[in-house]
Amino acid sequence: MKTWKVEDVMTKAVVSVRQDASYRSVVDLLVSRRFSAVPVVDGFQRVTGVVSEADLLRKIEYAGNEEPRLFEGRRRRGERSKALAGVAADLMSSPPVVVPAGTPIVAAARLMDIEEVKRLPVIDDLGRLIGIVSRGDLLKIHLRPDDEILQDIETGVLHASFADESKTVTVEVAEGIVTLRGRVDRRTTADLAVRLTRQVAGVVEVADELEYDIDDSTHIVTGSIIY
Repeated sequence: MKTWKVEDVMTKAVVSVRQDASYRSVVDLLVSRRFSAVPVVDGFQRVTGVVSEADLLRKIEYAGNEEPRLFEGRRRRGERSKALAGVAADLMSSPPVVVPAGTPIVAAARLMDIEEVKRLPVIDDLGRLIGIVSRGDLLKIHLRPDDEILQDIETGVLHASFADESKTVTVEVAEGIVTLRGRVDRRTTADLAVRLTRQVAGVVEVADELEYDIDDSTHIVTGSIIY
């Protein structure tokens, strides 16, 4: 079963800015391209930071009030300093939140959620920028044709992991919703088939209509019950 990675869905024609890019040029880029953020790279195309709309808005938020206040926290002090920044190197948030090209899309989605970002620069083994992946890019897997999803389930799940039961189980896919029907020998086999099917890229939901001969989910061992 194929594990989908960010390199499968990322945008390769990525736009970036150099560290010496001016404040005005970065604003112009974000507005004209309708971006909310842009990665910053050095002379070797390594990502050194990201400039977002929030970073640029500090110049408006603290206009005329750029001097730090007494007992002001480090984060607030850093935000205030960006009001005086004139180039991307001083405007950007660093270190950047990035992902290697081989990162599974599941891990990328979790990272976006944890870091509360909408997109991630994608880097190669040397840290160089090779693409960018957004929340929308990750959702592309749910636009996969039903016949592709069906083939992945039949070959990557049933034939690969349940060779004996693959002839007794049928699969239907409609708009990403998978229905598993048939009969297997054990309940744990049915449960595993459902779990693996949910992991197939593009599967929205799994309707479990599998039957089984033996409920082996509970075992009695020398007087103790193991669940």
